[in-house]
Amino acid sequence: MGQTITGIAAQDPDIEIAAGIDVRDGGTNPYPVFARFEECDVPADVIVDFSSPAVFDSMMDYSVSRQIPVVVCTTGLSEEQLKRLDEDSKKVAVLRSANMSLGINLLLKLLQDAARTLAPAGFDIEIVEKHHNLKKDAPSGTALALADSINEALDHAYTYKYDRSQDYCPRDKKELGISAVRGGNIVGIHEVLFAGLDETIEFTHTAYSKGVFAKGAVQAAKYLAGKPAGFYQMSDVIEG
Repeated sequence: MGQTITGIAAQDPDIEIAAGIDVRDGGTNPYPVFARFEECDVPADVIVDFSSPAVFDSMMDYSVSRQIPVVVCTTGLSEEQLKRLDEDSKKVAVLRSANMSLGINLLLKLLQDAARTLAPAGFDIEIVEKHHNLKKDAPSGTALALADSINEALDHAYTYKYDRSQDYCPRDKKELGISAVRGGNIVGIHEVLFAGLDETIEFTHTAYSKGVFAKGAVQAAKYLAGKPAGFYQMSDVIEG
């Protein structure tokens, strides 16, 4: 992701990468790269984080102490780390999203409108997500974010159903099905189905490369630079 962001930034006149943090840097970047945040002495306006939970605490220490806003793109954070993120957002600007794609974040808004209209009309709701065969977690964080967005619009009246193999009964009207597919090198496909009487409506988002996540992160960084302390979301970026 670092190299993908580097390529996107090189084509964007409104952003420049000041430095990188990478313990395995190959030394081919047009900017200095440090092994640890503590070693970085290059001024910057915002941090874009695509690292790992192991680096999270040192990154947040750096962000708060230097008062540099941070776009958190790392997944798999613990409950303690998420709690810290919330607390640190009172000290510095923080933006976090389960998926940095601009398309997915627009879809989150569209699904709420659809759910408010279709669910009361008796439409069943199903989410199917598809990813490459190396992805370890299921369902994806994005699928859960889509489900949460829908459920929020429906006053949290729905429960999530991940498996029906042990059930022998009709589908509950207040359940939201979430299924996961793993295979090949699929970057990411998320399908949301509203199934009603004699008609269906489907929303599909397909990511063809990791570039969609990098582009969204760069847009988020440009938005967050200079912002006061607070917790921001990709919906803020979309709305401008």
